[in-house]
Amino acid sequence: MLTLFRAARLLLCGVLGLLVSSAMAAETTEPVYELRIYTCEPGKLPALLERFRDHTCKLFEKHGMKNVAYWVPTDAPGAETKLIYLLEHSSREAAAVSFQAFRNDPEWKAVRTASEEKHGKILALPVESTIMVKTDYSPDIQPLRDGKTYELRIYTASEGKLDELNARFRDHTCKLFEKHGMKNIGYWTPVSEPEASNRLIYVLEHDSKEAGINSFKAFGADPAWKAVVAETHKNGSLTAKKPESVMMKLTDFSARQK
Repeated sequence: MLTLFRAARLLLCGVLGLLVSSAMAAETTEPVYELRIYTCEPGKLPALLERFRDHTCKLFEKHGMKNVAYWVPTDAPGAETKLIYLLEHSSREAAAVSFQAFRNDPEWKAVRTASEEKHGKILALPVESTIMVKTDYSPDIQPLRDGKTYELRIYTASEGKLDELNARFRDHTCKLFEKHGMKNIGYWTPVSEPEASNRLIYVLEHDSKEAGINSFKAFGADPAWKAVVAETHKNGSLTAKKPESVMMKLTDFSARQK
Protein backbone atom coordinates (compact mmCIF):
# COMPACT_ATOMS: atom_id res chain seq x y z
CA MET A 1 0.00 0.00 0.00
CA LEU A 2 2.85 2.34 0.94
CA THR A 3 4.60 1.52 -2.31
CA LEU A 4 1.49 2.38 -4.30
CA PHE A 5 1.17 5.67 -2.41
CA ARG A 6 4.80 6.58 -3.16
CA ALA A 7 4.34 5.68 -6.81
CA ALA A 8 1.22 7.84 -7.04
CA ARG A 9 3.01 10.73 -5.36
CA LEU A 10 5.96 10.43 -7.73
CA LEU A 11 3.60 10.34 -10.69
CA LEU A 12 1.77 13.44 -9.42
CA CYS A 13 5.04 15.29 -8.88
CA GLY A 14 6.13 14.37 -12.38
CA VAL A 15 2.90 15.65 -13.90
CA LEU A 16 3.10 18.89 -11.92
CA GLY A 17 6.72 19.34 -12.97
CA LEU A 18 5.77 18.83 -16.59
CA LEU A 19 2.96 21.38 -16.30
CA VAL A 20 5.28 23.94 -14.69
CA SER A 21 7.93 23.33 -17.34
CA SER A 22 5.34 23.69 -20.08
CA ALA A 23 4.08 26.94 -18.58
CA MET A 24 7.62 28.30 -18.33
CA ALA A 25 8.30 27.31 -21.91
CA ALA A 26 5.12 29.05 -23.01
CA GLU A 27 6.24 32.22 -21.23
CA THR A 28 9.62 32.22 -22.97
CA THR A 29 8.45 31.36 -26.49
CA GLU A 30 6.48 34.58 -26.94
CA PRO A 31 8.79 37.10 -28.65
CA VAL A 32 9.29 40.57 -27.28
CA TYR A 33 9.81 43.76 -29.27
CA GLU A 34 12.13 46.62 -28.49
CA LEU A 35 11.42 50.19 -29.56
CA ARG A 36 14.64 52.19 -29.63
CA ILE A 37 14.94 55.93 -30.25
CA TYR A 38 18.28 57.63 -30.93
CA THR A 39 18.77 61.40 -30.77
CA CYS A 40 21.87 62.67 -32.57
CA GLU A 41 24.02 65.73 -32.26
CA PRO A 42 23.11 68.32 -34.92
CA GLY A 43 24.27 67.21 -38.36
CA LYS A 44 25.24 63.70 -37.23
CA LEU A 45 22.19 61.70 -38.35
CA PRO A 46 23.80 60.74 -41.71
CA ALA A 47 26.80 59.35 -39.82
CA LEU A 48 24.52 57.28 -37.58
CA LEU A 49 22.54 55.97 -40.54
CA GLU A 50 25.80 55.07 -42.30
CA ARG A 51 26.90 53.04 -39.30
CA PHE A 52 23.60 51.16 -39.11
CA ARG A 53 23.47 50.59 -42.87
CA ASP A 54 27.02 49.28 -43.14
CA HIS A 55 27.54 47.51 -39.83
CA THR A 56 25.06 47.67 -36.95
CA CYS A 57 22.09 45.89 -38.56
CA LYS A 58 24.29 42.95 -39.61
CA LEU A 59 25.79 42.71 -36.13
CA PHE A 60 22.34 42.75 -34.54
CA GLU A 61 21.35 39.75 -36.68
CA LYS A 62 24.66 38.06 -35.84
CA HIS A 63 23.74 38.21 -32.17
CA GLY A 64 20.17 36.93 -32.56
CA MET A 65 18.26 40.20 -32.86
CA LYS A 66 15.78 40.54 -35.73
CA ASN A 67 15.65 43.88 -37.53
CA VAL A 68 11.94 44.67 -37.97
CA ALA A 69 11.91 48.29 -39.19
CA TYR A 70 13.97 51.48 -39.19
CA TRP A 71 12.45 54.93 -39.59
CA VAL A 72 13.35 58.60 -39.46
CA PRO A 73 10.72 61.26 -38.70
CA THR A 74 9.40 63.21 -41.67
CA ASP A 75 9.12 66.54 -39.82
CA ALA A 76 11.75 68.76 -38.20
CA PRO A 77 13.41 68.75 -35.76
CA GLY A 78 13.22 64.97 -35.48
CA ALA A 79 13.82 64.53 -39.21
CA GLU A 80 17.32 65.90 -38.69
CA THR A 81 18.23 64.24 -35.39
CA LYS A 82 16.29 61.01 -34.72
CA LEU A 83 16.43 57.34 -35.69
CA ILE A 84 13.51 55.18 -34.53
CA TYR A 85 13.63 51.43 -34.91
CA LEU A 86 12.05 48.17 -33.86
CA LEU A 87 13.83 44.91 -32.98
CA GLU A 88 12.39 41.49 -32.22
CA HIS A 89 13.90 39.21 -29.56
CA SER A 90 12.95 35.65 -28.66
CA SER A 91 12.46 36.72 -25.04
CA ARG A 92 13.25 39.53 -22.64
CA GLU A 93 16.17 37.53 -21.29
CA ALA A 94 17.46 36.92 -24.81
CA ALA A 95 17.39 40.66 -25.50
CA ALA A 96 19.72 41.34 -22.56
CA VAL A 97 22.08 38.51 -23.56
CA SER A 98 22.13 39.59 -27.21
CA PHE A 99 22.93 43.22 -26.44
CA GLN A 100 25.67 42.23 -24.01
CA ALA A 101 27.25 40.01 -26.69
CA PHE A 102 26.86 42.79 -29.26
CA ARG A 103 28.55 45.37 -27.04
CA ASN A 104 31.44 42.98 -26.31
CA ASP A 105 31.93 41.98 -29.94
CA PRO A 106 35.42 43.09 -31.11
CA GLU A 107 33.97 43.88 -34.54
CA TRP A 108 31.44 46.29 -33.02
CA LYS A 109 34.11 47.92 -30.86
CA ALA A 110 36.24 48.51 -33.96
CA VAL A 111 33.26 49.92 -35.89
CA ARG A 112 32.32 52.28 -33.07
CA THR A 113 35.89 53.51 -32.67
CA ALA A 114 36.31 54.12 -36.40
CA SER A 115 32.96 55.89 -36.60
CA GLU A 116 33.74 58.19 -33.70
CA GLU A 117 37.20 58.97 -35.09
CA LYS A 118 35.61 59.89 -38.44
CA HIS A 119 32.53 61.77 -37.22
CA GLY A 120 33.14 62.68 -33.59
CA LYS A 121 30.41 62.38 -30.96
CA ILE A 122 27.23 61.17 -32.67
CA LEU A 123 24.57 60.70 -29.99
CA ALA A 124 23.33 63.72 -28.04
CA LEU A 125 21.22 61.78 -25.51
CA PRO A 126 21.12 58.28 -24.03
CA VAL A 127 19.25 55.75 -26.16
CA GLU A 128 15.56 55.41 -25.28
CA SER A 129 14.63 51.72 -25.08
CA THR A 130 11.23 50.14 -24.40
CA ILE A 131 10.77 46.37 -24.25
CA MET A 132 7.21 45.45 -25.28
CA VAL A 133 4.87 42.55 -25.98
CA LYS A 134 2.19 42.44 -28.65
CA THR A 135 -1.40 42.94 -27.59
CA ASP A 136 -3.82 40.10 -28.26
CA TYR A 137 -5.39 42.06 -31.12
CA SER A 138 -2.18 43.11 -32.86
CA PRO A 139 -1.73 41.77 -36.38
CA ASP A 140 1.40 39.82 -37.25
CA ILE A 141 4.01 42.26 -38.48
CA GLN A 142 4.62 42.06 -42.21
CA PRO A 143 7.49 43.64 -44.18
CA LEU A 144 6.69 47.32 -44.55
CA ARG A 145 6.03 48.97 -47.88
CA ASP A 146 8.23 51.27 -49.87
CA GLY A 147 7.00 54.83 -50.31
CA LYS A 148 4.49 54.74 -47.44
CA THR A 149 4.30 57.00 -44.40
CA TYR A 150 4.28 55.39 -40.95
CA GLU A 151 2.94 56.89 -37.75
CA LEU A 152 4.17 56.00 -34.28
CA ARG A 153 1.51 56.73 -31.68
CA ILE A 154 1.94 56.46 -27.91
CA TYR A 155 -1.07 56.56 -25.58
CA THR A 156 -0.98 57.05 -21.82
CA ALA A 157 -4.09 55.55 -20.24
CA SER A 158 -5.86 57.12 -17.31
CA GLU A 159 -5.13 55.36 -14.03
CA GLY A 160 -6.57 51.84 -14.04
CA LYS A 161 -8.01 52.14 -17.56
CA LEU A 162 -5.45 50.46 -19.81
CA ASP A 163 -7.60 47.33 -20.10
CA GLU A 164 -10.58 49.46 -21.17
CA LEU A 165 -8.41 51.31 -23.68
CA ASN A 166 -7.20 48.02 -25.14
CA ALA A 167 -10.78 46.75 -25.30
CA ARG A 168 -11.80 49.84 -27.26
CA PHE A 169 -9.02 49.27 -29.78
CA ARG A 170 -9.78 45.54 -29.97
CA ASP A 171 -13.53 45.95 -30.45
CA HIS A 172 -13.79 49.23 -32.36
CA THR A 173 -10.81 51.46 -33.10
CA CYS A 174 -8.70 49.12 -35.23
CA LYS A 175 -11.66 48.36 -37.52
CA LEU A 176 -12.47 52.06 -37.85
CA PHE A 177 -8.84 52.85 -38.69
CA GLU A 178 -8.98 50.34 -41.57
CA LYS A 179 -12.34 51.76 -42.66
CA HIS A 180 -10.70 55.16 -43.08
CA GLY A 181 -7.66 53.93 -44.99
CA MET A 182 -5.18 53.43 -42.15
CA LYS A 183 -3.37 50.09 -41.97
CA ASN A 184 -2.74 48.59 -38.53
CA ILE A 185 0.92 47.50 -38.37
CA GLY A 186 1.38 46.52 -34.71
CA TYR A 187 0.16 47.20 -31.17
CA TRP A 188 2.29 46.72 -28.06
CA THR A 189 2.37 47.34 -24.33
CA PRO A 190 5.61 47.73 -22.33
CA VAL A 191 6.68 44.94 -19.97
CA SER A 192 8.15 47.14 -17.21
CA GLU A 193 6.36 49.37 -14.74
CA PRO A 194 5.12 52.03 -14.62
CA GLU A 195 4.56 51.97 -18.40
CA ALA A 196 3.18 48.41 -18.32
CA SER A 197 0.15 49.72 -16.45
CA ASN A 198 -0.67 52.73 -18.59
CA ARG A 199 1.05 52.70 -22.00
CA LEU A 200 -0.13 51.57 -25.43
CA ILE A 201 2.25 51.92 -28.37
CA TYR A 202 1.29 51.31 -31.98
CA VAL A 203 2.25 51.97 -35.59
CA LEU A 204 -0.05 52.79 -38.50
CA GLU A 205 0.66 52.90 -42.22
CA HIS A 206 -0.63 55.74 -44.43
CA ASP A 207 -0.30 56.33 -48.15
CA SER A 208 1.29 59.70 -47.31
CA LYS A 209 1.51 62.22 -44.49
CA GLU A 210 -1.41 64.15 -45.98
CA ALA A 211 -3.46 60.96 -46.32
CA GLY A 212 -2.83 60.18 -42.67
CA ILE A 213 -4.01 63.63 -41.58
CA ASN A 214 -7.14 63.34 -43.72
CA SER A 215 -7.84 59.82 -42.51
CA PHE A 216 -7.75 60.92 -38.88
CA LYS A 217 -10.09 63.82 -39.65
CA ALA A 218 -12.58 61.40 -41.25
CA PHE A 219 -12.13 58.96 -38.37
CA GLY A 220 -12.79 61.67 -35.78
CA ALA A 221 -15.96 62.78 -37.60
CA ASP A 222 -17.33 59.25 -38.05
CA PRO A 223 -20.67 58.84 -36.17
CA ALA A 224 -19.67 55.28 -35.27
CA TRP A 225 -16.51 56.57 -33.55
CA LYS A 226 -18.41 59.33 -31.77
CA ALA A 227 -20.83 56.73 -30.40
CA VAL A 228 -17.92 54.59 -29.17
CA VAL A 229 -16.32 57.58 -27.43
CA ALA A 230 -19.60 58.54 -25.78
CA GLU A 231 -20.08 55.01 -24.47
CA THR A 232 -16.50 54.47 -23.27
CA HIS A 233 -16.22 57.90 -21.63
CA LYS A 234 -19.22 57.47 -19.35
CA ASN A 235 -16.88 56.98 -16.39
CA GLY A 236 -14.23 59.45 -17.55
CA SER A 237 -11.65 59.63 -20.31
CA LEU A 238 -9.64 56.48 -21.01
CA THR A 239 -6.52 58.55 -21.74
CA ALA A 240 -4.62 60.80 -19.36
CA LYS A 241 -3.26 63.14 -22.03
CA LYS A 242 -3.17 63.76 -25.75
CA PRO A 243 -1.48 60.89 -27.66
CA GLU A 244 2.07 61.41 -28.88
CA SER A 245 2.40 61.11 -32.65
CA VAL A 246 5.43 60.94 -34.98
CA MET A 247 5.11 60.69 -38.75
CA MET A 248 7.98 58.63 -40.17
CA LYS A 249 9.47 57.19 -43.35
CA LEU A 250 11.53 54.04 -43.80
CA THR A 251 15.29 54.34 -44.03
CA ASP A 252 16.94 53.01 -47.18
CA PHE A 253 18.27 49.99 -45.24
CA SER A 254 14.99 48.97 -43.55
CA ALA A 255 13.36 45.71 -44.66
CA ARG A 256 10.46 46.44 -47.02
CA GLN A 257 8.15 45.19 -49.69
CA LYS A 258 8.48 46.72 -53.13
